[in-house]
Amino acid sequence: MSDAPSPLPRGAALMARLDELARHSDEPGRLTRLYLSPAHRSAARLVAGWMEEAGMSVHMDAVGNVVGRYAGQTADAPALLLGSHIDTVRDAGKYDGNLGVLAAIQAVGELHARGERLPVALEVLAFGDEEGVRFPVTLSGSRAVAGTLDPSVLDAVDADGIRLRDALLAFGGRPDALASARHDPAAVAGYVEIHIEQGPVLESEDLAVGVVTAISGASRFTIDIDGEAGHAGTVPMNLRHDAVAAAAEIVLAVEELAQRTPDLVATVGCFTALPGAVNVIAAGARLTLDIRSPLDAVRRAAIEHLSRRFDAIAARRGVALKMACFYEAPAVACDDGLQARLQRAVERQNIPPRRLPSGAGHDGLAMAALCPVGMLFVRCAGGVSHSPAESITVEDAGTAVAVLLDFLRDYAPPRRPAS
Repeated sequence: MSDAPSPLPRGAALMARLDELARHSDEPGRLTRLYLSPAHRSAARLVAGWMEEAGMSVHMDAVGNVVGRYAGQTADAPALLLGSHIDTVRDAGKYDGNLGVLAAIQAVGELHARGERLPVALEVLAFGDEEGVRFPVTLSGSRAVAGTLDPSVLDAVDADGIRLRDALLAFGGRPDALASARHDPAAVAGYVEIHIEQGPVLESEDLAVGVVTAISGASRFTIDIDGEAGHAGTVPMNLRHDAVAAAAEIVLAVEELAQRTPDLVATVGCFTALPGAVNVIAAGARLTLDIRSPLDAVRRAAIEHLSRRFDAIAARRGVALKMACFYEAPAVACDDGLQARLQRAVERQNIPPRRLPSGAGHDGLAMAALCPVGMLFVRCAGGVSHSPAESITVEDAGTAVAVLLDFLRDYAPPRRPAS
């Protein structure tokens, strides 16, 4: 295995393709590639061409995922699934999602160039919708593959009033055949994804890659507070029912709990005051709350604690409060066997092993309903993601491919139960 290309030329080839893929955007001057958009269509064609060059048979499934298959040593070999997503947020970076797809294609291409076949077939998936930016749904591509996509998502509407069903038809998908995208669990060995860390841990420890232990579960809420409007100059402080003051105390309660609770992060991302006038005591406030943890018990306990704390704040300040959950995703533990094999592959690159959880959601959240999942993180500068400032090094890109190739060559599918 040591006679393979060094990280620099291998990484340079991968980075050149990432640059080329980034040119496929819905907005001039910045990278925005939304699900079922013209940029998604052109990017899917480009990726399909690279899959074919790497020796794969290629097709687009019913929901617009690009699927490339590299046959195993036997016709009945189970498939090890690899990949990530090629949709982006608005004004995105080049590496979120795209890195995992193109690194997998490059690894398969190197196997093909050497005529190597493995005990498993390799299937590279370029999911079309992980970010959920265009339509109010997320993980549509991976949920379809896992067989958990609710057909009701076809009625979702984008900001221009276009139904997902109609956009999928125009894209060349098959909205009435969603079930055809589902993979048979008996024919799948697992799913492995390479992804930028989207956090600063690996960089702070000077490590190129790390093995993911779990994908954090997440809960999201809206918090509506009803107080009482009043003149900013005439209502005494002790007689106010100020919705914004209550909201501010809630924000600090969230921060305080998260800071003292291991394995927990919590964020108030939106804060609106109503009516929002400089000389009016706020009659209302609306917040959003995002709570995440790789341990569901920790997340649930935090929600219960904060709910009681919020009620106490509201009662003391004489305001009404309503807290409503609009998103809930349980944590997903990465498979122990896949973690161990990835760690051995990392160690064979002379990199100290580091295991860490993912605070961000990934396609693995959906794929866990189908098969065991594993992830490899790649260091990114400053932990910045969802931004044009996303940055990885050529050497780290090459190292990620080297680790993946080593992992694949060492991989043995789980034994099937005797029938």
